[in-house]
Amino acid sequence: MTTHTRSNAAVRTPVQTAALLVGGVFLLVGVLGFVPGITTHYGDMSFAAHHSHAKLLGIFQVSILHNLVHLAFGVAGVILSRSTSRARTYLLAGGAIYLVLWLYGMFIEGDSAANFVPVNSADNWLHLVLGLGMIAAGALLTRDRRTAR
Repeated sequence: MTTHTRSNAAVRTPVQTAALLVGGVFLLVGVLGFVPGITTHYGDMSFAAHHSHAKLLGIFQVSILHNLVHLAFGVAGVILSRSTSRARTYLLAGGAIYLVLWLYGMFIEGDSAANFVPVNSADNWLHLVLGLGMIAAGALLTRDRRTAR
């Protein structure tokens, strides 16, 4: 009779699962940003700058650079989800990056050359939610429950 056991390498911690999920979503968003129909005004997409009128789901302003950043962020999440400490770092640092991006988007003019990513109001608020959510996941999913008692 064979006993089925899971090796320690196959067991994911909650923070690793969260990082893998976040990375997977970023990969999906990056790919969907290149799909006509899901991205409206696809023919108006530029490499970078606020001149790109393409919008993912008709809401979030995207460009080729914006989509490539989503893909890179997704790949990083998938790779870093392989260890608990790296998954935590991905979520905390990635969340901090998105909060900085939210602040950046709040202070730049949408039609200025500084809006090279590009971002619009919907992107800005999504970046705030992503930043706070990623930081919360990285912090809460790795806290030591023994010290919480």
